[in-house]
Parts: sequence; C-alpha cells; structure tokens
Amino acid sequence: MQIKPVQRLWKLLKSYDSVIKQIYVYALFIGLVNLTLPLGIQAIINYLETGEYTSTWLFLVGFVLLGMTLTGILQVLQLRLVEISQQDIFVRAAFEFAYRLPKISFIQLDKLHAPELVNRFFDTLTLQKGLPKILIDFSLAIFQIIFGLILLGIYSPYFVILGFVLAFILWFIFKVTGPKGLRTSLKESKYKYNLAHWLEEVARVNVSFKLFNKNKFHINKTDDIAVDYIRSRENHFKVLLTQYWLFIGFKLVVAAGLLVLGSFLVFQERINLGQFVAAEIVVILIVNSVEKVVMLVDTVYDVLTGLEKLGYVGDLSLDKNAGSAHLNSSQGLSVKAKNLSFGFTDNSKSFKQNVSFEVSQNEKVVLTGKSGSGKSMLIRVLAGIQPIKEGELLINDVPLVNYNKESYFDSIGVAFPTNQIYEGTIRENILMGRTIPESELLEVIHLLRLEEYINYQSQGIETIIDSGGRRLPRSVIQKIQVARILVHKPRFLLLEDPLHFMENEEKIKIIDYLMDSSFASTIMVVSDFDYWLQKCDRIIELN
Repeated sequence: MQIKPVQRLWKLLKSYDSVIKQIYVYALFIGLVNLTLPLGIQAIINYLETGEYTSTWLFLVGFVLLGMTLTGILQVLQLRLVEISQQDIFVRAAFEFAYRLPKISFIQLDKLHAPELVNRFFDTLTLQKGLPKILIDFSLAIFQIIFGLILLGIYSPYFVILGFVLAFILWFIFKVTGPKGLRTSLKESKYKYNLAHWLEEVARVNVSFKLFNKNKFHINKTDDIAVDYIRSRENHFKVLLTQYWLFIGFKLVVAAGLLVLGSFLVFQERINLGQFVAAEIVVILIVNSVEKVVMLVDTVYDVLTGLEKLGYVGDLSLDKNAGSAHLNSSQGLSVKAKNLSFGFTDNSKSFKQNVSFEVSQNEKVVLTGKSGSGKSMLIRVLAGIQPIKEGELLINDVPLVNYNKESYFDSIGVAFPTNQIYEGTIRENILMGRTIPESELLEVIHLLRLEEYINYQSQGIETIIDSGGRRLPRSVIQKIQVARILVHKPRFLLLEDPLHFMENEEKIKIIDYLMDSSFASTIMVVSDFDYWLQKCDRIIELN
C-alpha cells in the first residue's frame, strides 16, 4: 500500500514521540515566557505615567530580563534534543539501508539499479536540516501566534473573533496550495536523482565517453535532464511564489486588522495606552511568527519529499524467510526438481516451464544449453535467490521454502560472473565476516594459487583493494570470489563461469580438486570450458 508523504512524516514524528513532547513543552513555556515582554512593558509604561521612580519599576525590568534569559535557556535545551534526533535519524537510516539492501527480493531489485537507490540515503541530510526548523521554529511560531491572540483576547473579545478568521484564512491557503506544492517538489526531486544517476553512469563508463567525446552525447543527455529539472524546479517555485504572495497578503491583513482594531478600542477607551503598546508588541510578534511560517513552507516540502525518497527503499518487499528447517549435512545436498516454472513476474509466460531433474548427494553436474535457455536463472532458483512460480524444489527431500534462508545460504556456495568485490582488505573480501581457522584459509589460497599475488603485496592479505577490484587482474578477482565460497566448505556449489579468466593450467587444477569424488559437495556448474564436461558425473541440457 502506498504511504503518503504526510503519513510518513507523522510516522517519523511518532517514533520520536517523547523527544517531541519535550520540545513542545519547552516551546509552550517559551511562548508563555515571551508574553512577559509585552506584559512587563505594559506595566512599566503604566508606572512611568505616574512619574514616580519606585522599586517596583526595577522589579518589572528585572522580570522582563529574567523572562528573556529563561527563553534563551529553553531554546538551548530544545537544540540539544533536536541534535539527538538528528544523530538518531542518520544512524537509523544507515542501518535500515544496510539491512534492507541485501534482502530486497530479486524480482524487485532486478528492475532497479541498486546504486541509484543508495543515492536516496543523502535525503537524511535534508531531514537533519529540515526537522529542527519544523520542530523548533514552526512550533514556536504557532505557539506565539496562539498565545498572542489569547492575550489580545483578554484585552477585548473582538480580538478572539479576528483570531478565528485569521486561522481560517491560514488553513485555507495551506489546503488549496499545499498538495500542488508537494507534487511539484516530488517531480523536481525525481529529475534531480535522474541527473545524479546519469552522472554516475558517465563516471562508470568514462573510457567509452572519452573515446566518443566528439559526439558530445553525454553532454547533450545531461542537458536534456537538466532542462527537465529546471522546468520542474520553476513549476515548484511558481507554487511557492503563489504561497508567498498569499502569505504577504495574510500578513498585511493580520497587521492591519490588529492595528485598526487596537486603535479603535483605544479611541473607545476600552483599553488604555499601556495595553495598546503591549498589544502592538504582540502584533509584531504575531506578524514575525507568520513570516516564519511562510519561510518554512519550502522546508516542509523538502522534508516531505526526502521522507518519500527514503520511504521508497523501505517500501520495497524483502525476501520471505518463513521457513524453520536447518541444514546440518556433512555431505553434499540432494536436489529434486519437479515441473519447475520460473521467470520474471511481469512476463505473461514463464521463461522456463516444466523443468524436472534429480541430482544425488555429491554428484557433479554440468548444465548446458543454448544462450537464453535459462541456465543462469536456474542457478539463481537453486540458490534460493529467485522464487519459482510453479512446481516443487526439494533439497535433501525437504521443500526449499521450508528452510531458514540464512541456514540454507550458509550451506551453499554461489559464484556468479558479476563482479562482487567491494572496497576492503583481501581477507575481508574472502571471509565476509566469517570466522575461519587460518590454516583452512591458507589451504584455499594455496589451491587457487592466490598466494603468488598476495605475497607480492606489501600488506599481504591485509592489502586494501578498491571497489570492484579496480586495478586488479581479472583472474585475481575471480580467485577471490571462488575463495570466498570454498573457504567455508559448502555442501552445494552453484557455479557460473567461475574460472573464465584464469590460465588453463590453473583451471584444470581447480576443476580436478572440485570434481573429485572425495570432495564432499554437490556441484552444478555452467561453463563452456570442455574440461568441466570431461570431469563431471552427468550433463543436464536445458532446451
């Protein structure tokens, strides 16, 4: 179900309920204490009219100064509370992204570009900057308007009537222009992220654009997206401009109404001169508060838009993990597929239908078939990454859906041709946070002849490698990825061209090790290298 941006804001504020209550309590007291200024000045003027210099006058001056001091202290306490909330928002968003990104369902993530999703994380900065203004400035402005009108209402009930009229006008402005402003803000944000994504693409394939720079394609496309952004930004600004003009008119109505009414009441001798001066100070406070509300409108739009962008990642469905069965096998896993149908959910027909086969424990199998026959997709299905549409898939005679995902993933090893190297040490890239005896780690490194590269590095296995293995030989990248899956001795290996960039001599040595009957693991591999076919127990061909 689609959640509206305003609902996301209320949900966020609800999670900080106790903190916000304290902020509002402080804002309430600040609003009340601020009334000491007009009330104190009113009393001081009344005493000055008597022409007497008394200790009461000093007391009233001290009372006004004390009120201003208390206001400053309460504002500092508000800032401390908001700072705690800002830090929490950043950390919470970071952990939510880190938790959710690997768990987003394959079907959904296949339609998206994951790095583009991560760009949305930077909207936490928008929240960090916008929330203090909403929680402190906005709440303080509203309280000052309310208390100011209450104080004026004490002077005369006519001010109460005027207050209700002004409140209705303010609500009407937001009601009419608010939704359109939010729509234009979301559209502007869409093109902003499109532009950022395109610039990332230019950076990713910069060599291609360097070679074809003469055509200026990347410049022209940047221009097209930038024009769309400027156009949407201009539409959003027009809404803001309309709101600003309306608020300026509203401010004039507030000032004129209160000044005219106050002056009329003085002429009618219903309030005295001190009350009139105090009322004018209240009017100035109300007008300034209205101006604050006006200037905060764009911030409110930014916060709502930021929440929508962050919420999009949170709305993506995660992998289901309803199973409770665990794998504790010391041998390879058996596989039984009965009439499997699998593919992408947005296709009218399944990509593959009625696929059936059986693989025994420790059996070594090679999957063959023409390009597009579904070999890669079947590997993902067997790995539990991509769901099946119909049919039955049994692992050790237990339906795959009945297994706990983490338990199943811990028992298998999957090698895809896509680059899965991240920025970190060689050790971190191999172990992925697991605790493995050093002797077993060195055994795998030796098997893959990876020590030749590691020993050449000044930091050895603690050498930092760049994201994607930039500046690494492709064979070393593949060796690290294969080491990652072999080091924890998986019971089911699913391999797709895992040795493609290695020398034939190295390939043969690794294949001999994996395909030997003494290697206690079931293996299903997709590869064009003939030696796999020579060493396997069986070939399964997908039509």
